[in-house]
Amino acid sequence: MKPTFDLASLVRKNILSLKPYSSARDEFSGSEGIFLDANENPFGTYNRYPDPRQKALKKALSELKNVPQDQIFIGNGSDEVIDLIFRVFGNPGTDSVIICPPTYGMYEVAANINDIRVISIPLDNDFQLDIDAMLERIRNDKSVKLIFVCSPNNPTGNTLRDIDTILDNFNGIVVIDEAYIDFCPESSYLGNIQRYPNLIVMQTFSKAWALAGARVGIAYAQPEIIALMNKTKPPYNVSKLNQEAALKALSKKKTTKNRIATILEQKEMLMQELPKIAYVKKVYPSDANFLLVEMENADAVYNRLVEKKVITRNRSSQVKNCIRITVGSPKENRILLNELKRMEQ
Repeated sequence: MKPTFDLASLVRKNILSLKPYSSARDEFSGSEGIFLDANENPFGTYNRYPDPRQKALKKALSELKNVPQDQIFIGNGSDEVIDLIFRVFGNPGTDSVIICPPTYGMYEVAANINDIRVISIPLDNDFQLDIDAMLERIRNDKSVKLIFVCSPNNPTGNTLRDIDTILDNFNGIVVIDEAYIDFCPESSYLGNIQRYPNLIVMQTFSKAWALAGARVGIAYAQPEIIALMNKTKPPYNVSKLNQEAALKALSKKKTTKNRIATILEQKEMLMQELPKIAYVKKVYPSDANFLLVEMENADAVYNRLVEKKVITRNRSSQVKNCIRITVGSPKENRILLNELKRMEQ
């Protein structure tokens, strides 16, 4: 039986006792008045500090996702969310995190920055979690404080199964990175936040919402976890411009839906056409907006495409002889296929 969850026992003691910085916009959050409280320049369009709690954006997300606002954290991209999770829950030089390569590289980078030991338990041959190995490590290594899983996974593109098994048997923090969930036929794990008090679900505006340049990441979790992240973050971590960009995107849901549909149609087209190319050995199934493609010689294909100014991602260091191809616009995808077919000649 899973023991009673004790959040305080997982949090770094200095974070538990931390008195957060109180900004001018924390102390007065109104929108009208003569503002002489924050040493701002009285002239200009973006001369005022942004809302440090991103209330308007959280309200819009709350309505869209049916999640209470106190269960939403907004970060300066998902990378800030990842770093904050390590800073809140990881004791440097003492605690460990489990990651499951091949996966998103920032989990390991952020762990190393925060001096958290990385335990790599690779995905199996089907790019699924090695549940037995993970459970054995959890049982026998009390230093494991965190587990990061990406689903749909980057760079493999597939949805991970059996995450519930980990949540049912681990009392540390489980982070599910759902950056690509809007392209996936499977349901988000958001509905499980109430069931699992140790669960953090990450999402982003970078992919489906087409705002990679705005750097707006999201974490959903129990209010107590969100409160810890809020008091640890910098006061003005998301700019007013970026909050406005995210709100504008949320106001155009139909546009986003149509774009997702186009990307999924184009992905299906690429999955049909790429295997027809002689040196393409395998196109892996994908629930994301990209495809992992095995080549006879991935390095040569990647370099040749670069010469033609078609930029893919060489992932041979993670999956042998594979490149990762983001699904582009119909025009971009035609150019890609034409260049790949020319290499056959």
